[in-house]
This record gives sequence, C-alpha cells and structure tokens, in this order.
Amino acid sequence: MKTIIILIFTVLLLAILGSGCNMLRGAGEDIENAGGSIQRTVDHND
Repeated sequence: MKTIIILIFTVLLLAILGSGCNMLRGAGEDIENAGGSIQRTVDHND
C-alpha cells in the first residue's frame, strides 16, 4: 500500500515538474518575441 502511494506521488510530481518546464519555455519564447518586436520598431524608426 505504501509503495502505491509513493508511486502515485512520484508520477504526480513528475507531471507537475514537466508542465512547469513547458510553461517557462513558453514564457521565454514570448519574451524573446517581444524583444524582437521592440528591436524591429527601433530599427524602423531610425
């Protein structure tokens, strides 16, 4: 019984950590895209 609880907890923990990594990767891409947009605007106005 104890082994099943530990297994379920481990699976849930891995799922949470995996989704967190994807969220951070997505946020990084959004920030990078915003930086590119700002740079294009600055270049266009020079």
